Amino acid sequence: MDIIFMGTPDFAVPSLEQLHKSKEIEVKAVVTQPDRPRGRGQKLQPSPVKRKALKLGLKVFQEKDVNQVEFIEELKRLNPDAVVVVAFGQKLGRELLNLTRFGCINLHASLLPEYRGASPIHQAIIDGRNESGVTTMFMDEGWDTGDIIYQKKVEIKRTDTVGTLHDRLAVVGAELLVKTILDIEKGIAPRIKQDEGLATYASKIDKEIGRINWNNTAEDIFNLVRGVNPWPGAFTTHRGKLLKVWWVIPLKVTKAENAEPGEIVATGEEEGLVVKTGQGLVKIEKLQLAGRRKMSVKDFLRGYNIEKGEKFI
Repeated sequence: MDIIFMGTPDFAVPSLEQLHKSKEIEVKAVVTQPDRPRGRGQKLQPSPVKRKALKLGLKVFQEKDVNQVEFIEELKRLNPDAVVVVAFGQKLGRELLNLTRFGCINLHASLLPEYRGASPIHQAIIDGRNESGVTTMFMDEGWDTGDIIYQKKVEIKRTDTVGTLHDRLAVVGAELLVKTILDIEKGIAPRIKQDEGLATYASKIDKEIGRINWNNTAEDIFNLVRGVNPWPGAFTTHRGKLLKVWWVIPLKVTKAENAEPGEIVATGEEEGLVVKTGQGLVKIEKLQLAGRRKMSVKDFLRGYNIEKGEKFI
């Protein structure tokens, strides 16, 4: 099958690699977002998909709007059998959706219809779920509302962050996507309507979601920290200084009932850094002062004084 691949971030790279590797699939071209300024110098940087496509020797298009008539005409000249979309970042219009005989096939990082939208991996961990997965589907004009083809479940471990789960889902998704494309060509791929009554949404994540609300339960804070690690990162403030919190452990011990949420109830080399929450305690394991490197609490407390009874805000 001849395909056009559309994708942009790291999540899409394993899919591009696996599709390119398949002897039965030919990637005629890759479409990705324009280079964007990144880093302190704000220099233009290519997307991860563009970097990988160029290494593979594939033709690359970068379009601000893939629904432009001129661009669609250019794709038509390539005569693809299908368009394959993985975390591309633009909404496809009707003409593009109907461009090929097999339509547009999408890989989404959730078990649809749960967690439609931009941040399904973050949200699944923040919500404390113990299972996630990937879905391939036929795209329509809605946001992740098309008919389901295949799904694959993936366990969410207590040790997972959004980063580790992201990487596992990207690999599992790539394998499922190849199977999907081959089965579509064979005419044996299923087509299952989504149950709208079960639909949930995962809105775009911004930095503010990482602010720790110490009135929440210890378990909720544990899930938040995991669900925004490595980006955008959980944070709190101490004496007006920003502290990023990279790992916590919810404690079963329910001491310090009289302490207020956010209050530090233990600090030291033996006890570690323990904070009262709205329900239970959390022990902070790894954190980072603004402008400094990440470090263990033991190393952190050697150079930064935090007193018992103080509060994180």
